[in-house]
Amino acid sequence: MPITLDDLARSLGLPVLAGDVSKPVGWVHGTELADPTPFLEGGELLLTTGLNALRDGYVERLVRAGVVGLGFGTGLGHDVVPPALVAAAAEAGLGLVEVPREVPFIAISKAVSKALAADEYAALARTSEAQRALTRAAVRTGVGGVVRRLGQWIDGWVVLLDAAGEPVHAHNPRLVPDLTAELARLKTAGGLASVAFELAGVHVFLQVLGSRARGVLAVGTARPDPGIVNTAASLLVLALVQHDSVDAARRELRAGQFRMLLAGLAVDGLPRRFRVFLAAEPPDDDVFWAEHDGDIVVLTDEFDGVASSEVDQTGVARGYREARQARQAGVRTFEELAGNLPLPDGFADALLKPLDAETRATLRVWLGHHGAWDPSATELGVHRHTLRNRVRRAEQALNRSLDSPGLRAELWLALHREGQ
Repeated sequence: MPITLDDLARSLGLPVLAGDVSKPVGWVHGTELADPTPFLEGGELLLTTGLNALRDGYVERLVRAGVVGLGFGTGLGHDVVPPALVAAAAEAGLGLVEVPREVPFIAISKAVSKALAADEYAALARTSEAQRALTRAAVRTGVGGVVRRLGQWIDGWVVLLDAAGEPVHAHNPRLVPDLTAELARLKTAGGLASVAFELAGVHVFLQVLGSRARGVLAVGTARPDPGIVNTAASLLVLALVQHDSVDAARRELRAGQFRMLLAGLAVDGLPRRFRVFLAAEPPDDDVFWAEHDGDIVVLTDEFDGVASSEVDQTGVARGYREARQARQAGVRTFEELAGNLPLPDGFADALLKPLDAETRATLRVWLGHHGAWDPSATELGVHRHTLRNRVRRAEQALNRSLDSPGLRAELWLALHREGQ
């Protein structure tokens, strides 16, 4: 922590005479000028023997310039600090300490310089430690780990926003204020990469991640440390670039697997039966999806998209055609489209002729649930074993297996047409 005027006075045995001595000392400067303020930056402790310190307005000018304190040397021009100066410092709140002759001004300068060097070293050591911790987090846990570790290190809130401004990862998200206006200004600032401001007493940093604007890192803390924030931002850019490369490789792998399925080759990890969906955007769910011929294709049981009839791995090419036909016709499922397809004269009657009314009703429900036993049995009000027996009886009557997607489609069309 920076050394305060009170710390300095205690360490050197300087009597405190007036004012606020709790402020940190940024530098020490000796002067006998009547008005030294043009040469000051603020935060200084001024040392004087009092040649001009009793002039009217002297203390007020120092306060306006941001001087944190005045050290008055005694034993030279003055045996004691003039009471008028003590009164003026007390009224203005300027810290005032006496510097006896046995304490040379150079000793005060050395003490402050040593303290500032120690404080700077501590800050550098803290930044270096933070960089190592953030790097370990990036290697071990990726983007989310960097966000969490940064939030812990600065003891504040952190949120990583994607290119659209949506939060992806966050630490202490309940503390994050509404940054909509600030993000909009940053986006329209014409190449501005970062911005810092204070909001409700909290120092806020917004840092654009990378030249391609992969997102924005937003940080809020009571203890600002731009070096640590910049380190985290650099690590996040690297992690996001790596993530993009991995994601591109995965997309290409999935596209290749889908081409294998279209060619009739099997791929591991798919359910036994599924539908081919055409989606508007890649899914967040842990399901197989791929990009093919401008389409986002999802292979799963249920999904929000245009769907084929139920298929297995050998029927993916047919399912893909069905889904595209359904989309072209403006319907949600291929069954909706299939119900309106023309059938040859006598096709439905010939196919359904071996089946009695109970079996037909059973198949209509069972096919409507895509061959799922439990919901079909529930709707029919029978035990699933009874349902299985009825389906087996239909297979025997038709002398064909209902595992065939083609037969299921034919039966579905025939039963649908019969019910119209």
